[in-house]
Amino acid sequence: MDRVALRGLKARGHHGVFPREREEGQTFIVDLVLGLDTRPAAAADDLAKTVHYGIVAEEVVDVVQGEPVDLIETLAERIAQQCLKHEGVQEVEVVVHKPDAPITVPFDDVTITITRSRA
Repeated sequence: MDRVALRGLKARGHHGVFPREREEGQTFIVDLVLGLDTRPAAAADDLAKTVHYGIVAEEVVDVVQGEPVDLIETLAERIAQQCLKHEGVQEVEVVVHKPDAPITVPFDDVTITITRSRA
């Protein structure tokens, strides 16, 4: 299986369990790895035979900016399901970064990583 990766998609969302997170929002960063067979697109040099990663990026940002959820696990699942709606995408790895998580000690990042597939 071939891989198309999008790294560092940024969007502001209002996800979290605390009122301040819901009210003020925060930046979330998403990394994606889409698994698909790119041979038909390469042979025909045809965008219609692969995944349009620009459209995927816009859809992922829409999910992050959309309906708030409590957990980044839920957000990651919604992103994965959106990616799998694209016909050629057979699997997806989603990493959601929450660099401004409400943690009381110094830290660099909080992430959740999930992998989902059609099978």
